[in-house]
Amino acid sequence: MYKNVEIVDLSSELAKEGSIDAVLTFRNLHNWLGPQMDNIFSNTYKVLKPGGIFGVVEHRANPGTSMEKMKKSGYVTEEHAIEVAEKHGFTLVSKSEINANPKDIKEYFNSLTNLKKIDGLINNIGIAGPTKYLQNISIDEWDNTIKTNLSSHFYFTKFAIPFLKKTKNGSIINLSSTAGLYGFAQRSPYASSKWAVIGLTKTLAVELGKFKIRVNAICPGSVNGDRMDRVINAKAKLINSSNKKVRKELESMVSLNIFVEKEDVASMALFLLSDASKNVSGQIMTVDGNTERMN
Repeated sequence: MYKNVEIVDLSSELAKEGSIDAVLTFRNLHNWLGPQMDNIFSNTYKVLKPGGIFGVVEHRANPGTSMEKMKKSGYVTEEHAIEVAEKHGFTLVSKSEINANPKDIKEYFNSLTNLKKIDGLINNIGIAGPTKYLQNISIDEWDNTIKTNLSSHFYFTKFAIPFLKKTKNGSIINLSSTAGLYGFAQRSPYASSKWAVIGLTKTLAVELGKFKIRVNAICPGSVNGDRMDRVINAKAKLINSSNKKVRKELESMVSLNIFVEKEDVASMALFLLSDASKNVSGQIMTVDGNTERMN
C-alpha cells in the first residue's frame, strides 16, 4: 500500500524527477487530447521512479474513431492512449476489461470471490455532453451522454444489488445535478440524463426499501474546478460572451452567489453512507447554495 497519496493537477509540475511510485488518472484523457496530453504524459514519465506505474482509466471509443469525434464524445481509443504513452517512454504491462460493457461489469462482481456484501454504492460517472441547441445535436452526442450518465447507473446497480441485499443497511447514492431539477437550455442531453437519474433513484428507493437498502441522489450545483471551467468556456463561445460574464451569471442564479467545492459534495455522500442517515431514502439532496433558476 502507498503511504502518501495526493490529489494533484497533472498539467502542473508534479514533483521532482524520479520521485513518485505511481500516478493514477480517472477519465481525463478526453480532456487532454492534443498537445496537452503529450505534455502530461511526458511530465508523468519524468517524475516516476524506475519501474513506476502510470494507471489510466478512460471511456473507450471504438477502434478507428477520429480525433475530432473523440474530442466531442468524451471517448478515447485504446490505440491512441497506448500510442501516446509509448511515445513518451511507457511500456504497456497490463490492461483491464472491467468497464468495457455490461457483461464485463457482471464478470467483475463475480470475480470478487472474497466479496460477501457491499455496504454502499456511489454511481458517479458522467460527462457534460454537448453545449448546443437541440437541432444541432448529433444522434451520437445524444446517445453518448445518455449512455454514460444514465445507463452506467443501471449497469452497476443491477449487478451490485445482490451484494447490497446481504447487508443490514445498504446505501446507494446516485449523482444527479441541479440540471435534473430545472430546464437547462443548450444542454438537453445532460439535463435529460440527470432528470432520469432522479426518476431511477425514486423508483429504486421503492423497490429496495423492503431489503433495507436506502437510495438517494445528490444534486450538485456548479462545482469549482477544471470541469466547470470547460462548461463555462463552451457556453461563452456559444453565446459569444466572456468566461467571466458567464461565471457571474451562473453565480447570480444561486441564492448564496457561489460555486460549491468538491468537498461539499463529498461531505453529503459521507452523510448518506453513514448511520446518521439510516432512515433517509428516496431523497434528492442538493448541494448548490440554493439554485433559484438555470437560465
